[in-house]
Amino acid sequence: MSEIPELTIEAEHLVKTYGSLTAVNDLSFTVKRGEIVGLLGPNGAGKSTTMRILTGYLPATSGSVKICGVPAASQPDAIKRHIGYMPENNPLPEDLRVSEYLWFRGRLKEVPRAKLRSRIDEVLELCDLKRSRHRILGRLSKGTKQRVGIAEAILAEPAIIIMDEPTIGLDPHQILIVRDLIAHLRGRMSVIISSHILPEIEATCDRVLIINAGRIVAQGSPADLRHEIFGQTNYRVELAGDLGHLPGLLTSIEPSLMVTASTGVGEDGFTALTLAVETNRELGEPLLRALTVAGFRLRLLSRHQPSLEDVFLAATRRSWDARLPDQREPSGETRAPLPKL
Repeated sequence: MSEIPELTIEAEHLVKTYGSLTAVNDLSFTVKRGEIVGLLGPNGAGKSTTMRILTGYLPATSGSVKICGVPAASQPDAIKRHIGYMPENNPLPEDLRVSEYLWFRGRLKEVPRAKLRSRIDEVLELCDLKRSRHRILGRLSKGTKQRVGIAEAILAEPAIIIMDEPTIGLDPHQILIVRDLIAHLRGRMSVIISSHILPEIEATCDRVLIINAGRIVAQGSPADLRHEIFGQTNYRVELAGDLGHLPGLLTSIEPSLMVTASTGVGEDGFTALTLAVETNRELGEPLLRALTVAGFRLRLLSRHQPSLEDVFLAATRRSWDARLPDQREPSGETRAPLPKL
């Protein structure tokens, strides 16, 4: 196999229309070799359509996609050699055993016979399927079928793995197995994951793409997105002491650090404060040291940051608010999101 380029996916100005419906609207992004990227969006945002275009199963109306430098439009069969794809509700043949199915798929993927048996053993181990290798697919639980789909996707060691809702139907133990598996792929394969389980995306992905109405409305690492959308980091503090000295003390630590909320002094002499700062730099240790040296009694200091769910909701809401006037209803309200594509 030829050397994998630095950019394994290059999508430029992708558009996909179905009659008057625009499912993907001028989408451009890249994915680096070994990077794990989460694809988020509400139902109807265009996530599944985008994935099908990337895999060569669906042609774009306009725009271009390159997979490991190979143009998808002119060489759809060639790009499939670089991709392992696990669609949502992955269909599996009901009457084959797990090992038989993986052997069949491995031969279709042109894995050499001399290597295939050991490779099947490896993916069965990675996906916690060794005890299920002789079981019939039609008798497996939904969670086990999901892991068989993941095993099939990584079987031929492609440069890119695309997973649509890989943890749907899994119990917490199985979700941890999948998370560890994806972490094991970091640096070896590029991975795109679409999921509605936002904590899993945050725990797993290096970068997140949030799309709405077929457009990218925010992208970056979870930490960068928090700073971009909310613009500040908050700390919660409970302390006792002379609060008159606090503003100057906070400014000496970081000029933008200030008190934004206070509960007032309680019966025990402690005050609960919320501090806000514009920088994303970690200030917990400097705060603890400065407050202690200044003679404050401290019983709580924690960094509070919005969850990825907060980021997702804010980004999609912002994108709806920014829609053109002719895309709004006469009342000024935006139309409801389209059904899932």
